[in-house]
Amino acid sequence: MIDAITHIVRLLRPQQWVKNLFVFLPAFFDGRIAHTEGFCPSVAVFVLFCLAASAVYCLNDIVDADADRQHPVKRRRPIASGAVSKPVGYGLMAACALLTLGGALTSAAWAGVADAVAVTVIMVAYLLLNVLYCLWLKTIAIVDVFVIATGYVLRVMAGGQATSVEPSSWLVLMTFLLALFLAFCKRRDDVVMHEQTGVLARRTVSHYNTAFIDQIITIIASILMVSYIMYTVSPEVSTRFGSRRVYMTAVFVLAGIIRYLQLTIVDDRSGSPTRVLLTDRFIHLCIVGWLLCFAVFIYL
Repeated sequence: MIDAITHIVRLLRPQQWVKNLFVFLPAFFDGRIAHTEGFCPSVAVFVLFCLAASAVYCLNDIVDADADRQHPVKRRRPIASGAVSKPVGYGLMAACALLTLGGALTSAAWAGVADAVAVTVIMVAYLLLNVLYCLWLKTIAIVDVFVIATGYVLRVMAGGQATSVEPSSWLVLMTFLLALFLAFCKRRDDVVMHEQTGVLARRTVSHYNTAFIDQIITIIASILMVSYIMYTVSPEVSTRFGSRRVYMTAVFVLAGIIRYLQLTIVDDRSGSPTRVLLTDRFIHLCIVGWLLCFAVFIYL
């Protein structure tokens, strides 16, 4: 019984829920995260995205079961290994999806979400986009990565709708660029494995090579950094936060990006961005430093 529960939890991938923290960004930058009307709705949307993401992971593992069995790591996934049957996977997927939609529709009542209808529309869009991704879009090179990045933007948009905060164009742009950067770094790991072992982790890998991926992630990292610096020195940001020293936070962003590039290109450790973000102490320090700086600018 305990083993069965363990396998089900693994199928739902709770360690990946850290990605849903992006829903807190609109309220955080608007100075509302410390207040009930900003924190509670953000938590509600975070929970909804956790359910939605788990539904997508169930479908993904069902669709990819045969391919995962050929992968040295993914073959241990619950469905690929046979620890969880496909019917159970479909049942969990349906339950998570229904809880997501039901929770979104009633979120105004139980969590004080400002616009439950808008949040519901975004959740439906997220689920549909990811269903298309699992069934088709993941087989189209470049498009697959852009779909992943779009999912992060939807998280930010949902967080904004839940708290009546309009995400700035800067926040949307840099969220998209950061997600694009991380997704291409993850693709690089698949390409390296294919070149070294011949294992094709996904069909799109054959349309990439390390030289191409290295150029792409370097370009995106450069654009991301320049965009961030432009953001921190813009007059509207200085006025909004009441300080001309916002540019100082660029040190943490630059250090974090360089560190991730090192892990990706030198150490070949970009296969799981979530694992890197949860385990690398250098990146932890960059994130904490960045958050503390903005906390001082916004809340003190």
